[in-house]
Amino acid sequence: MRAAAFSVHIFTALGAGVALIAMLEAVREHWTNMFGWLGVALVIDAIDGPIARRLDVVRLQPNWSGEILDLVVDFLTYVFVPAYAITASGLLLPLAAPVLGVGIVVSSALYFADRRMKAADNHFRGFPALWNAAAFYLFLLHLPPAISTLAVAALIGLTFVPIHVLHPIRVVRLRWLTLWLVAAWAVLALIVLAYDFNVGIPIIAALCAIAAYIVGSHAAIRLIKSFRA
Repeated sequence: MRAAAFSVHIFTALGAGVALIAMLEAVREHWTNMFGWLGVALVIDAIDGPIARRLDVVRLQPNWSGEILDLVVDFLTYVFVPAYAITASGLLLPLAAPVLGVGIVVSSALYFADRRMKAADNHFRGFPALWNAAAFYLFLLHLPPAISTLAVAALIGLTFVPIHVLHPIRVVRLRWLTLWLVAAWAVLALIVLAYDFNVGIPIIAALCAIAAYIVGSHAAIRLIKSFRA
């Protein structure tokens, strides 16, 4: 059982190896392949926690911190590799790109260290450093560099604003709807990658609508409650 428990840590650490492969693809400007590997990292991140809890890894392997290991891997896959892609892809204004790239990694490092990063109801506080998702939408929408630059700067600022962003798995309220939307998002994202980001308006609109729900559902529900009151 102890060996099985430690194998979960190895599985989580494989995410760091996946991050390296994604980085190599990014350096070659194989952006679709990069996002594919970041998707593999997302799958690892989604299932290692439930497996660890089922095998009681905390009790069986007390000398190894799964929480710290998870944060290390998450920083690589959610922040560092996407930050490089955002900076090097030409999607931003040339003079602003390196400055914003530094801003992404510094603000995210501070966010990961913030003990208040999650509210009591498991919503994220502030923009939750999901730069893999932000990069995906930048490549998908391919907006003018000035607009993309402003969008990235705004997200860096929102990292420190106490807005509440939905955690797709841990927030209990309307979890059934959230999980269905996450599943739909995954399917649509796979289609986008299969067609190398050359997809039609309906798919783009659907992906943007799901993102709007994740980011704005908490604020919308609070606004509705305030009107009812």
